[in-house]
Amino acid sequence: MDIIIRNRGDQPIYDQIYTQIKNQILSGAMAEGELLPSIRGLAKDLHISVITTKRAYEELEREGFIYTVTGKGSYVAQKNTELIREANLKQIETYMRKIWELADGCRLDQKELIEMLYLIREERKEEI
Repeated sequence: MDIIIRNRGDQPIYDQIYTQIKNQILSGAMAEGELLPSIRGLAKDLHISVITTKRAYEELEREGFIYTVTGKGSYVAQKNTELIREANLKQIETYMRKIWELADGCRLDQKELIEMLYLIREERKEEI
C-alpha cells in the first residue's frame, strides 16, 4: 500500500491517509479482505503519530470501507456497490464545482460547458 504524506497544504495528515486508502479500495488496488498495515506499523513507516493513523482507520471503518478484528488487524470490507456509487458521485460533484469556478473565470455559460462535455464523450468513444 502506497501512501504519500504532503506536509505542505491544508489537508490534515489523517485525511490524506483516509483519502488515499479509500481511493485504493474504490479503484480495486486493494482487494476485499486484504489486510491493512497495523496502525502502529503504518505510523512508524510514515513517521507520524499513532493517533493520526488511528483516526484515519476509524473514519474508514465508520464509512464501511474497512473492518477491524480485535487482535488480528484491519481488513478491506466487502465492496458495497451503493457505497462506491455514492463516493463516486461525491467526487463528481466536487469536480463539477471546480469546473463551474473555472468556467465563470472564462465566462463560459452552461450551453458551452455541455458542448464541451459532449465533445469529450465523443473523443472517449473514439479511443475505445
